[in-house]
Amino acid sequence: MNTINVKLAAVQAAPVFLDLRATVDKTIELMTQASANGADLLAFPEVWLSGYPWWAWLGAPAWGMQFLPRLYASSVSVDGAEIARIRQAAASLKLHVVLGFNEKAGSSLYISQIAIDDAGEILFVRRKLKPTHVERTVYGEGDGSDLTVVDTRLGRLGALCCAEHVQPLSKFALYAQDEQIHVASWPSFTLYKDKAYGLSAQANLAVSQVHAIEGGCYVLHATAVTGQDIFDQICDTEERVLLLNPDGAKPGGGCSMIFGPDGKPLAEHLPEDQEGIVYADANLDAIIAAKAVFDPAGHYCRADATRLLLNAEPRRAVVTVYSTGESEQFSGDPA
Repeated sequence: MNTINVKLAAVQAAPVFLDLRATVDKTIELMTQASANGADLLAFPEVWLSGYPWWAWLGAPAWGMQFLPRLYASSVSVDGAEIARIRQAAASLKLHVVLGFNEKAGSSLYISQIAIDDAGEILFVRRKLKPTHVERTVYGEGDGSDLTVVDTRLGRLGALCCAEHVQPLSKFALYAQDEQIHVASWPSFTLYKDKAYGLSAQANLAVSQVHAIEGGCYVLHATAVTGQDIFDQICDTEERVLLLNPDGAKPGGGCSMIFGPDGKPLAEHLPEDQEGIVYADANLDAIIAAKAVFDPAGHYCRADATRLLLNAEPRRAVVTVYSTGESEQFSGDPA
């Protein structure tokens, strides 16, 4: 019988747009605040380090290319000094963290998440399997090895980014690994407001809630706020301002929440333009009751009718063959 009680926390805030050092500082400030309030796990929005490439939705790719050098400069490598600093803070604060970040590997960029435990150790690093719509003009893809759930002292932890939550097979891969705590990292929800309901806060909050119900797990729905600095830096016409936020050039789009394994909202919403952290107490015993009703990867599964094929092998861009005369040796790093 599980008797694990944990305090979950989800950020609702704006990164310092395309400013890596300032956003790392803000990251540690939020971590310190969450730890002081007793949190065991803090979840951050999608590409928190150091901002989402909103220009991809506001104009032609040729226009948006002007921002790519700054995006690359404000991105991080997993073994870089910025991640090391955040790992050190997690260990000092005794706090688990799941952080969305722009990952750079060579000259390529990826939408990534890193999970760090309360000793500062990396639990996993994953990439979004398929960037959404115009995101594909900026980012590369992940692979099946990025659908992972790991053991922690808080429970079995997994994560997805943004519209990965409308990919039924990707979600099922996590359910089947007995995910108990799930981090759903999202950007803010001002873009195309009242024009594209599928991109709205309401629609995307709902798919995070469905993940909780289907997976019988706690879900931390962490969202960003569209900061004033984003408007100042990329909205050079009134048309772009109104595409990014029909309400005008002002902060908004936050919608962070924490759901229980039966889908129940466990926190109060902050105003959409307010920065802060939402909290909820979790007891893993509640998962047992929820899964007694729905467990699509367990007793509610019909594997004789439908099954998932998961290729968890990392994709390799290069395989080098060395001939030794007696045998051949293969090597290669994941792409």
